[in-house]
Amino acid sequence: MTEHRPWRGVLVATALPLNDDLSVNYDRYAEHCAWLVENGCDGVVPNGSLGEYQVLTPEERARVVETAVAAIGGERVMPGVAAYGSAESRRWAEQAGEAGCRAVMLLPPNAYRADERSVLAHYAEVARSGLPVVAYNNPIDTKVDLVPELLARLHGEGHIQGVKEFSGDVRRAYRIAELAPELDLLIGADDVLLELAVAGAKGWVAGYPNALPRASVELYRAAADGDLDTALPLYRQLHPLLRWDSQVEFVQAIKLSMDIVGRHGGPCRPPRAALLPGQEAAVRAATEKAVAAGLA
Repeated sequence: MTEHRPWRGVLVATALPLNDDLSVNYDRYAEHCAWLVENGCDGVVPNGSLGEYQVLTPEERARVVETAVAAIGGERVMPGVAAYGSAESRRWAEQAGEAGCRAVMLLPPNAYRADERSVLAHYAEVARSGLPVVAYNNPIDTKVDLVPELLARLHGEGHIQGVKEFSGDVRRAYRIAELAPELDLLIGADDVLLELAVAGAKGWVAGYPNALPRASVELYRAAADGDLDTALPLYRQLHPLLRWDSQVEFVQAIKLSMDIVGRHGGPCRPPRAALLPGQEAAVRAATEKAVAAGLA
């Protein structure tokens, strides 16, 4: 774990175990966080999209963070603090700090297609919480694109220290490194892991380690070390699953894989619907193939 940059390494965007009645199973969540660290992951990112933060009550959302911190220590927990309002995001960042976390992850304004001035003001407000902020660029879902030039400005003004890059455009890695060499690039989509690791990413905010942590960590470490003899065959084996991280149904897919390997993924809260039969069959087949190959 990198003490002063706790967002480096493999941080799992944790799925949130739900009971059959859709209540949060905090005991299972605590055990899941501990299991991920025991299996080589560096930390967790609760209350991201994979953690279904949008459909949690404020009480549930706060308790999820506190549960993760109690399980593995605040230096390993980087909560998502996205919200419709900047003041609300700042309050979530302050709550994270009070719980013992050392950094937070923040989407741009996602209630509307914000302009550059609004984005800058949003990150400036949350940075006032005093915790380092890792930006999360997801232009597919937020309709706000943190392009390299904007990221460089956000970093230059002291508002962000890293970025989870989910655009899928691996060319951006090189432009970001040129414009803001001290800004840490984090892999944001599982299915471009190898490409961004080779390009110099300092970490991975990851989805599929929820189900396959050891193999995923081995893949990341090999890719980051430039050991393509190890990384490329493993990447090819895992890619049928990793690509689900970039699909609309990524939460359902990852939770299903968790169930198959003996973890507890469980259901999702509405409006997320169950996978279609063909989708479920594809995820199940790819997961079972990974298990048979000894990757679970």
